[in-house]
Amino acid sequence: MRGSPLLLCLFSTSCWVSLMPTAADKIFHFGACRVSMSTEEIRAGFRAIKANIQSRDPIRSLSILSHPHSLHKVQSSDRCCITHQLFTFYVDKVFKHCRTEDSFVNRKISSIANSFLSVRRKLEQCREQNNCVCGEESTEKFKQILANYEGLNVTSAAMKSLGELDILLDWMEKSR
Repeated sequence: MRGSPLLLCLFSTSCWVSLMPTAADKIFHFGACRVSMSTEEIRAGFRAIKANIQSRDPIRSLSILSHPHSLHKVQSSDRCCITHQLFTFYVDKVFKHCRTEDSFVNRKISSIANSFLSVRRKLEQCREQNNCVCGEESTEKFKQILANYEGLNVTSAAMKSLGELDILLDWMEKSR
């Protein structure tokens, strides 16, 4: 039993360290919600497939995320809500329909999807604690994004949304 306090201390320390963000993680403030994530890891995966994904987009004149005012000037209090909605949108609608014949591209998409799933879980915890309230502005902006998405066939809309991932990441970092 002499080693028990030492083992307990080591176990506690390892648990505490695993909960801390890594050096590459950044803390994002979405309204009252704080979320750590590695946008650089997501960006690196996206950069590796961006040209491939965007070459599959036949409609260059339409944008899903950068439609006038879709993400611009979102109030701080609405950032958690719209971010949660967007991460849910990407996990539930976009990534499910982004399959290619290239296994490298599919692995990168899967890695990005896993990162999004992890962040979505953190945002859901904020929602459960009522730190993530949806106002009228965020609801209207998200409805516009959905309308843009649903105006295309599923595969085209998913590829276009994935091809616009840098728009979402840029917006998140600017509003950080």
